Amino acid sequence: MLGFLSKLKRKPQQDICSVVVVAAGSARRMEGIDKVMAPLGGIPILVRTLRVFQQSSDVHEIVIVTREDLLEEICNMCKAYNLYKVSATVIGGAERVLSVQAGIDRVRRDAQLIAIHDGARPFLSQAVLGAVLRQAKQSGAAAPAIPVSDTVKRVDGTELITETVDRSCLRAVQTPQVFQADLIRAAIKKAVEDNAPVTDDCSAVERLGIGVVLTPGDRENIKVTTPFDMVLGQAILDARGE
Repeated sequence: MLGFLSKLKRKPQQDICSVVVVAAGSARRMEGIDKVMAPLGGIPILVRTLRVFQQSSDVHEIVIVTREDLLEEICNMCKAYNLYKVSATVIGGAERVLSVQAGIDRVRRDAQLIAIHDGARPFLSQAVLGAVLRQAKQSGAAAPAIPVSDTVKRVDGTELITETVDRSCLRAVQTPQVFQADLIRAAIKKAVEDNAPVTDDCSAVERLGIGVVLTPGDRENIKVTTPFDMVLGQAILDARGE
């Protein structure tokens, strides 16, 4: 573990950033709608997601991880929308961590940073992206997050409240989650070997005993998961004048 920390300290100014966009989910909560391909304001959600990285001068490559049945459609879509930073589209695994591993395996070998982003988060701003990339260059691991505004309760198996959690120290973590390349490769490999129930990529890195620094997220940086999120997404577009 000390080896990882010393490598992060010695790392020179990082230049090459590859982004893995995970779009391999089954969209069970979308009532039959394939969320990443669903049009939002006339443009597929995945295209809106990819355009943020396409337009960033800090991003050099995009690797998309998707389902086998969407592979050809997404490849054609990238050509149609001139998303030339997309270097590969690969098939994901049965679990998210396996999809992330498949994407990481295809990024360019000279990348110093690897960012991992949900394909169904189409409203990432350049400001949020820039801040998390800058922090990852300094610390080796970073993710955007927002304060939890709701009161959070802990319950038992019968839904009886057992505790009110102090929300002042709680954060809702978003993506992209950005890491020094060797670190996230090792963390994901270890999580897969251990069959660990990691819910995001930060969790995989935390298992190695390495801290992840949080940067300011954005409440508009939603993940489209349910039909209601499509309504919310349209409202965001309307507020942006799109």
